[in-house]
Amino acid sequence: MAATALLMASCVRYQPHPLDPPRSEQQFRARSLSDPGLVAFLKRADWPPAKLQLRDLYAIALYYSPELDVARAHLRTTQAAILTANTRPNPTVSIGGGWTNAPESPIVFHLDPTMTIETGGKRALRTLEAGKLAEAARVEVDEAAWRVMSKVRTAWIDYAMGQRSVDVLNNEVTARNETIAILEKRLSVGEGARPELETARALQIGVQVEARAAATLVDEALANLAAAAGLVTLPAVDTSSLPETGGEPPLGNIQKAGLLHRADVRRSLIEYAADEAALQLEIAKQRPDIQFNPGYSFDEGHHKISFSPGFEIPVFNRNRGPIAEAEARRAEAEAKFNALQAQAIGEMETALARYKGARAEVQEAERTLSAINNTRMAAMKRAVAAGEEDRLSLSGVRIESAVAARARLEAERRLQNALGALDDAVQQPLEPGAPLPDPETKP
Repeated sequence: MAATALLMASCVRYQPHPLDPPRSEQQFRARSLSDPGLVAFLKRADWPPAKLQLRDLYAIALYYSPELDVARAHLRTTQAAILTANTRPNPTVSIGGGWTNAPESPIVFHLDPTMTIETGGKRALRTLEAGKLAEAARVEVDEAAWRVMSKVRTAWIDYAMGQRSVDVLNNEVTARNETIAILEKRLSVGEGARPELETARALQIGVQVEARAAATLVDEALANLAAAAGLVTLPAVDTSSLPETGGEPPLGNIQKAGLLHRADVRRSLIEYAADEAALQLEIAKQRPDIQFNPGYSFDEGHHKISFSPGFEIPVFNRNRGPIAEAEARRAEAEAKFNALQAQAIGEMETALARYKGARAEVQEAERTLSAINNTRMAAMKRAVAAGEEDRLSLSGVRIESAVAARARLEAERRLQNALGALDDAVQQPLEPGAPLPDPETKP
């Protein structure tokens, strides 16, 4: 009884942990940049900054993202599975007794323990498989971290480009208003044509609608950015500078970096190693475990000790089915890895081609805008000053410049999206910056 009480005292006790949706919502809405856990996670003396940069938002998302919390919880589950896999089978004991009518001794008692000895290194192989699965789960944390960062980058680009779009469209509205004012003045003195004025007004209305829609999209993009970072709202965000897009990384370096850093490729390799361990375990199960069954009995005044080892006799099966399944799973894992590797290479080549094309578009748009602003605009101003052209012609060049600026902005948007696709193909930020905290180290 004392031994039983001691064993019961060492047992883990159940601790209730009910979910409380209202409390969870309150905690989510109370998230802030001054959270002590976030400060400890970032380990930065200058936190929080006056304005959030893109890499600041990356770091915030790595701490607050619910998707990452799920990946971290799965990692802890797989780490606990290692303890399960490494556990030795407990011995069992059977105790019995009673009374007989034997005159020598009426007491009958027997004690029959059973101990299982695993053979073939099964426990080590179970532990190896569980360890590989935990390692794969650790890489899944990195994979989830990249997905979170990619969402942040996409939302940040939408917000930054949206702000620029509003400015560009407002400049175009101003230029078109100037043209309309000139046409109205001409019409009032009988020198203009009404259809020309109505066409100008119609174009102005379209641009004004686009400007209002762009302002709405900026608010929406800011909300999406806050959600991607795991917050309800965001303080001031610095979008004054976009990620650098001037360089042209060679394809060979991009492919090498991607195949070394892509979390899904690394995870696939580790999962293959886990399937290898699982196959070894099924092969080892062909060797039967040995059961030792020593016994003691007291019968009619006699002490009796017995020893009866036992083991499974592999007559009807030798674990062929599970071995075949394990071999098939390993072959499937190999096929998945090869397919994933080919997909990764294709994604990197496609993303780099898209990036090169987008850079060429930006360069062409910049040349067009520069020619209008630096050549045609200056020439038109000189012509107006000399009386060779009127203010309407100069206003038309300003509208042309505004339209070219809008085209330049759209080309820059496509370039930034192409750079994001290239980042996704490599699964690491290609732009330089301060190192980010390890997502697994969230306190």
